[in-house]
Amino acid sequence: MCRWLAYSGAPLRVEELLYRPKHSLIDQSMNAKLSRHTTNGDGFGLGWYDDAGRAAIFHSTDPAWNDHNLRELADHLSTPLLFAHVRASTWAPVQQTNCHPFRYGNWLWMHNGSIADWGRVKRELQFAVDPELFPFIEGSTDSETFFYLALTHGLEDDPPGAVARAVAVIESVTTIQMAVAVTDGVSIWAFRYATAERGEPVSLFFSADIDSLRELYPDTLLFRRLDEEARLIVSEPLSDLPGAWHEVPPGSWGVVQPGADELHPFAAAS
Repeated sequence: MCRWLAYSGAPLRVEELLYRPKHSLIDQSMNAKLSRHTTNGDGFGLGWYDDAGRAAIFHSTDPAWNDHNLRELADHLSTPLLFAHVRASTWAPVQQTNCHPFRYGNWLWMHNGSIADWGRVKRELQFAVDPELFPFIEGSTDSETFFYLALTHGLEDDPPGAVARAVAVIESVTTIQMAVAVTDGVSIWAFRYATAERGEPVSLFFSADIDSLRELYPDTLLFRRLDEEARLIVSEPLSDLPGAWHEVPPGSWGVVQPGADELHPFAAAS
């Protein structure tokens, strides 16, 4: 299993999210607490948006904790929307094309979890991808195929419905565990779900609203600098501050967007 975070809000230096928190994503790459894989050292990736709203990605097969280029980049890069992912490989080899987040056009996608029996079902699921989209699959992960199944089923027009339809295709041949984040550069949709026989879905949390955080922790400088729209979605909390994090209920999807955020039940499309 992997660890990831998604941030949306006022532009923030990546270093403040990846390195400064007590249980930062870099710390989680070495010492994950809510995953059966303590170490997530099979590569990492960043996805972010510039001032013009254009998506960019950076991938490496090095462990995140030991990559000097990542440390340099994080210290200089600011962005209003960040995806960051540290990988623990399950089925696919360690290579740049298998690192998250994945990009199609201006969309970014990352996943923690797995499609069961991937070697057995890979061919059938990849044949279910729209032939016009299939050439864009670069790697060999179940996560990237999942992304292209969601694109096939209308991700760009209806993210929750497309993910539900993609999960239904997957569950027609096998089972799935998933904590997914996807963004168009404006909104972030997040999903926590598992096929019933897979048990509890992998962990997923979102941060409390900024007003609540400022009231709880008035001396925390970072909370004073963040704007009212700031929100984090994470595989596991970046700190142990009581009241700062809320668990996403199993079988749920939510959206972080300009204005009011939303949280809804999620199930595979019938």
